[in-house]
Amino acid sequence: MTEALLLGEGDEIGAAELTRRVAETVRVLRKNRGYSLDDLAQRSGVSRASLSQIETAKTNPTISILWKIAAALGVPFAQLLGEERPERVRILRRADQQVLRSTDGRMESRPLMPAGASPTVEAYELRLQPRSISVSEPHAKGTTETIVVLVGALRLRVADEVFELNAGDSVYFHADVAHAYENPGRVEARYHNVITYAR
Repeated sequence: MTEALLLGEGDEIGAAELTRRVAETVRVLRKNRGYSLDDLAQRSGVSRASLSQIETAKTNPTISILWKIAAALGVPFAQLLGEERPERVRILRRADQQVLRSTDGRMESRPLMPAGASPTVEAYELRLQPRSISVSEPHAKGTTETIVVLVGALRLRVADEVFELNAGDSVYFHADVAHAYENPGRVEARYHNVITYAR
C-alpha cells in the first residue's frame, strides 16, 4: 500500500508547510553526514531523482519512503517532519496535531508526542479501517515497537510470523524486519504504537 503524507482533507497550507519542513530537514541531515544525493540513494534504496524532488519540496513523499530515508540517516521518523524544541511541559491539542493518512485514506497515524521530544522514543495513535492492511518497511537496526490494541482487532505480521490480537492485548516486537498491520474486523480498529530506537 502506498502511503502519502496527507494532512486533513483541504488542509493545503498545512500540507505545504509539512513538505517544506521535510525538504529542509532531509537536506540538512544529509549534508551534516557528508552524504551526496547518490550516497543517500544507495543507503536508502530511494532513487536520486526522488531524493532531489523531496529536498526541493517538489513532491509530497510517502510514509514508506520517509521510513527508508530515516533508517538510512539513522534518525527517528518524526525528526524528518521537522524537529521542534519542546518546552518543559507541552500539551498537544488534538486540533493542532498533524494527522498523516494513507493515500487511500484507510490508515491514519497521529503523533502523541512533540517532534524531537525524545531522540529514541515516538508514540502514535493508529486507526485502521475494516479489512485493511498497512505494510511497513524494516526500520533501523535495533528498532522495536510496542502496540496496544484499544479498539477492534489486529493481525500483526512480523517477517514470516502472524499474531492475532484483540482489544486490551499488547505486543512488543523487533521492527527491523518487514512487518504489516492488518485489521481483519468489520469495524475501525485503533491502536497505540510506541516506537523505540536503538541508542
